[in-house]
Amino acid sequence: MSIVVTGATGHLGRLVVEGLLEKVPADRITAVVRDTAKAADLADRGVRLHVADYNRPETLPGAFAAGDKVLLISGSEVGQRVPQHQAVIDAAKEAGVALLAYTSILGGPAADFSLADEHKVTEQAITGSGLPYVLLRNGWYNENYTDNLATVLEHGAVVGAAGEGRVASAARADYAAAAVAVLTGEGHEGKAYELSGDTAWGFAEYAEVVARQSGKEIVYGAVSAAEYQSILTGAGVPEPLAVILSDVEAAIARGRLDATPGELSRLTGRPTTPIADSVAAALKG
Repeated sequence: MSIVVTGATGHLGRLVVEGLLEKVPADRITAVVRDTAKAADLADRGVRLHVADYNRPETLPGAFAAGDKVLLISGSEVGQRVPQHQAVIDAAKEAGVALLAYTSILGGPAADFSLADEHKVTEQAITGSGLPYVLLRNGWYNENYTDNLATVLEHGAVVGAAGEGRVASAARADYAAAAVAVLTGEGHEGKAYELSGDTAWGFAEYAEVVARQSGKEIVYGAVSAAEYQSILTGAGVPEPLAVILSDVEAAIARGRLDATPGELSRLTGRPTTPIADSVAAALKG
C-alpha cells in the first residue's frame, strides 16, 4: 500500500509530501508529477515518482494500486477541472484504491460563489463513485494575501471589495498537515471536513497588521465589486479570472469564508497559523 499525492510538486503537494516523509517510509509514498526534474529531490529521498497529467487520462494508469490512499489535489486550471478530476477518479476506481481524499472548498454544496462550482461537481463525482472518500473542504490560505505583499507595500493599500467581510484563513502548511493526518490516520472515510483558521479577520485589521510589521502606512481601500474587477484587469489579470476573484470578494462580504468550526486545528492537533505570523514570514522573504 502506498500513499499517493497528485500535483506533488505544487505548493500544497510539496508540503504534503514533506509531512508524509516525517511519518511513513519514503518508499511508501508516490508523487504524481508532470515533470520529474521538478521532483528530483523527492526521488533522491526515496519517493516513487509517476509521471502523469490531469489532461492526459492515459498517463494515469499505474499511478494507483489496490489498497492505496490517494490525495487528489484540485487542479489549478479553472474551467478545466471537472474533466481533469474525473480522470483521476476513474483511474482510482479502476485500481481499487482504499481511500480517495480531495481538496475541495469551504462550504462544499452550500458555497454560493462561482469558484466553488467545479469543486461541487467533483464532490458529486467522488461520492457517486463508490470509492471510500474524504472531502477536505479547504478555506482560504494566508498566502492568498501575503504572496501579494509587494503590491500592498508599493501602493500603501490593501484593496478589495469585501467590505466588512471577514476571512478565516490559515497557512497552506496547516491544510497540508490536515491532509497528512487523514492519509496516515484511520476512521476518516465518508467524512467532509470544513477546514479554516481558528479566527477570522477583516481587511482593515489586515492592513493594520501589515502597517505595524512593515513600518509603512497601509490603509484598507474598500471598492465596489465592479471597481475591483476593473483594477484586476488593468493589472493584467485575464477578465474571466478577474470576474471569479471579484465574485469571491462579494462572497467574503456575505460572510461565506468566515466560518471557524475548529476542524482544521482538531485534525492537525495544533492551532492554525495566524495571519500576522504569515505576514511576518513573507516580509522576511
